[in-house]
Amino acid sequence: MKMVKETKFFRKQAEKAERMALATSDEEASQSLSNLAQAYRSQADALKKSKKLKKSMKMSGKKGKLKAKGK
Repeated sequence: MKMVKETKFFRKQAEKAERMALATSDEEASQSLSNLAQAYRSQADALKKSKKLKKSMKMSGKKGKLKAKGK
């Protein structure tokens, strides 16, 4: 599964958990679902950050190779 798809998946799951948390009258279940929604969002954010870091490292590696060739 691609990282973009994984990020989208986790965000959708967070939305579902949030809706379920709001729909239930059981306070404990509602809190658990809210916590789950936050965990899904955190996972999506971590994947997005990881993707940006990999892209940044890839770009800096290309720049280094270009500089080395120019010497």
